[in-house]
Amino acid sequence: MRILHTSDWHLGRSFHGEDLLVAQAAYVDHLIETVETQQVDLVVVSGDVYDRALPSVDAVELADEALHRLGTSRARVVITSGNHDSQRRLGFNSRLVDLAGVHLRTDAGRLDEPVLLDDEHGPVAVYGIPYLEPDVLTRAWALPTRSHRAVMSTAMDRVRADLATRPAGTRSVVLAHAFVAGGLPSESERDISVGGVSVVPLELFDGIDYTALGHLHGRAKLSETVRYSGSPIAYSFSEADHVKGSWLVDLDADGLAEAAFVAAPVHRSLARLEGTIDTLLADERFTPHEQSWVQATLTDEVRPLQAMDRLRTRFPHALALRFAPSGGETHSPRVTTTGRSAHDVALDFVAHVRGGAVATQAESVLLREALECCSEDPDLVASRDAVVSG
Repeated sequence: MRILHTSDWHLGRSFHGEDLLVAQAAYVDHLIETVETQQVDLVVVSGDVYDRALPSVDAVELADEALHRLGTSRARVVITSGNHDSQRRLGFNSRLVDLAGVHLRTDAGRLDEPVLLDDEHGPVAVYGIPYLEPDVLTRAWALPTRSHRAVMSTAMDRVRADLATRPAGTRSVVLAHAFVAGGLPSESERDISVGGVSVVPLELFDGIDYTALGHLHGRAKLSETVRYSGSPIAYSFSEADHVKGSWLVDLDADGLAEAAFVAAPVHRSLARLEGTIDTLLADERFTPHEQSWVQATLTDEVRPLQAMDRLRTRFPHALALRFAPSGGETHSPRVTTTGRSAHDVALDFVAHVRGGAVATQAESVLLREALECCSEDPDLVASRDAVVSG
């Protein structure tokens, strides 16, 4: 049996204000093409189909198209909900779409009811474990402790209990959405810690022929049989060096036979550049990144004026700007404000955020006028505005 493992689509997510639906739609095209060209028998999506519990209309339309195309493909499909999804909304009509070969598993109460498939080697039981919220399940399952480890341990006990009732030689696949020990987070995952602890032990998945993990956005092989596919698109600049895609997994009569990573298309590359603004604007080393989404770290000792506008003359898709003066911060504002005018404090603040470059005369005058307007008696201002408008 050939399995394609993907997760963390986050449909509807933006990147520093840039709409990603076009890139996400391109990934869906790639996914369907891979199913056909690689003769995939089963697609597993391990949570976070949407980026938020109330997705946008456009995100829902893309999900609808993706599920329709998967449902009419050669593959069966198992999808679980993640911590970004609404379990009830994603699982709506799950019993109906089961008939189309697309199996939505969003109810923790049904996690020990596998989707059963067969190949030439016999049966395969696919268990979809949705994201397990400790605050909800600790009481529902009467657990002695409230933790991700406790709920996932209970879930796997239930999976193994069901698996023990299956015919000898039944192979097992588990989908789980969790932070499993050995994985490396990036900046784009939502914190799911409980009491500062979010990690689930790797050994909870011992004995499962293949565990398809979701939640972390970087691909990872935690063991031969336990892997993260990562997100198909980069959602933070910390993922600039990631290779995005899906795991193509083959099961034979004995379990996992082979796993290979299938890279996804890159809609627009990410680049993290560093240097003075003049260097970034002139150095030929940065030519390959002129059409990338750029995060620039400026090392000028004095913060350049209109830095983003200037950068975009060369890097039109620059999205994020950081400042790290090569000599460290050269200017600190005064701590005390006692006996000093608001204008002086504001000027110090301008110099601080600019790395020591003081406001121009025109800026100083503008600041003074703004502060004077703010300090006027509100009743007088209202009366004056009424007279002017009348």
